[in-house]
Amino acid sequence: MIKTILSISGRPGLFKLVNQGKNMLIVESLLNGRRTPAYSHDKVVSLGDISIYTTEGDVPLADVFEAIKTKYEAAQVDVKKLDDADVRSKFAEILPDFDDERVYTNDIRKVFAWYNQLIAAGITEFNDQEIAEDEAAEAAEKADEAETKA
Repeated sequence: MIKTILSISGRPGLFKLVNQGKNMLIVESLLNGRRTPAYSHDKVVSLGDISIYTTEGDVPLADVFEAIKTKYEAAQVDVKKLDDADVRSKFAEILPDFDDERVYTNDIRKVFAWYNQLIAAGITEFNDQEIAEDEAAEAAEKADEAETKA
């Protein structure tokens, strides 16, 4: 799911990939639902391709979102009024081993802002693997129900 969520440089908010055209993507804003094209000259990044530096390596953004969701019980996190030190300490509660030198405060604020936008848009599943496992479990249940009816 998170692989189809895009950040486009120069445009506010996040976008969901709807379709692909010739030399462009059709994206839908998570903020207002408007569909617009994103051209090949736009800097488009999938949230599935982003990771956070840690002292041990990199952690995928989806895992960071899952940690935030677990800590705050899928509620939005308000960091707008917090100063930089408080934002960093709040992030350290979620990802204690993040690389303090390579992860900037603005990046942390952006992670929280993206998380809040996803939650506001009703997107609460961040790991594609979990979604695939859920779909497989549902398919198995339907198959079992079909067998018991037959």
